[in-house]
Amino acid sequence: MKYSEIIDSTLREGEQAPGVVFNQAAKLAIIAELKKVAVDEIELGVASPLHSWLPELVQEARKLVRSSCRLALWCRCREEDIAFAASCHPDVLSLSMPVSDCHIKERLGKDRAWVLERMARSIKQALVLGIPSVSVGLEDASRADLAFVIEAVKIAEQNGATRIRLADTVGICSPSTIAALVKTVKKAVNSKVGVHCHNDFGMATANSIAALEAGADCFDAVVLGLGERTGCCRLEEAMGYLALVLEQRRYQIEHLPTLCHCVAEAAGRTIPAHHPLVGTEIFTCESGLHQHGLAVNPATYEPYPPERVGGKRALRFGGKTGLKAVLLHLQKQGLQIEEREAKRLVYRLRTGGSVLSEQQLLGFAMKGC
Repeated sequence: MKYSEIIDSTLREGEQAPGVVFNQAAKLAIIAELKKVAVDEIELGVASPLHSWLPELVQEARKLVRSSCRLALWCRCREEDIAFAASCHPDVLSLSMPVSDCHIKERLGKDRAWVLERMARSIKQALVLGIPSVSVGLEDASRADLAFVIEAVKIAEQNGATRIRLADTVGICSPSTIAALVKTVKKAVNSKVGVHCHNDFGMATANSIAALEAGADCFDAVVLGLGERTGCCRLEEAMGYLALVLEQRRYQIEHLPTLCHCVAEAAGRTIPAHHPLVGTEIFTCESGLHQHGLAVNPATYEPYPPERVGGKRALRFGGKTGLKAVLLHLQKQGLQIEEREAKRLVYRLRTGGSVLSEQQLLGFAMKGC
């Protein structure tokens, strides 16, 4: 797979989650952690004259990231919002425009011609005001008429947009349908193409990876998947997959746990113990079959070494524990016991109703059960 980019939208999309409000200190802390994991672009918020704090945030963020990643703002195609965005001096302005008839006609009370004219005018305004790069996000692209989507992306490119962002606004895409949409749009324009996937059916991360496999240049992600309804593509999952499976090693995934805990604390959320990549229990194993495999070669039942994401393997011994697993573990701890004694130990574990840690098992065995 070619080089791809992650655009973090935690401070924009993530803050749209009900009850989530990041204060300025929390935002700067999150930006600092995003820099550590080496995200490619940070979307800092919504450009609006109502957000008088935004110019200072952009300025402080630039001090933190320096030239390590781009700083972006999201913006409606409104003249006053675009003018305010320009005064903040972002590297990228992501203009948003709906392209489904549901949004155009029913929400806005407009028609397709209005969308194309307003979009073209907004791109030109942003560029005239000195914004270095303009991205156009096509809201609800997954439910829009494909011919109109193609018409819109061509006009966006003709007017100076350098990136097209296809939004699966209500999360109805599957990996195959998002891939087909990306391939079709890629054939129509030379601009970069990205996706913004929602998680309504639990496929946002999978859809984002599928989009990359289909030729997308980038995708949006949010730490812990925060966002509207069920949220969006989870940054930690997608970045982990790119780094650990696709070997895009520029991402510093050992910092993901710290980033996720920083966002969780600021958002008032709890990270489940078995949350992919950053959960505290994902490398804890009690099953005898799996413990045997881990003792022989951890790669048998682990997709990557726990240390890659700041984790640590932990074994538990109880009702699911087998004889081979116990023998191998005790041998690795320098304790040799008779098989008959080991069988007795396993019987006690299986019938005792409790689960022992590695140290507790060792002490139990040394006492002769």
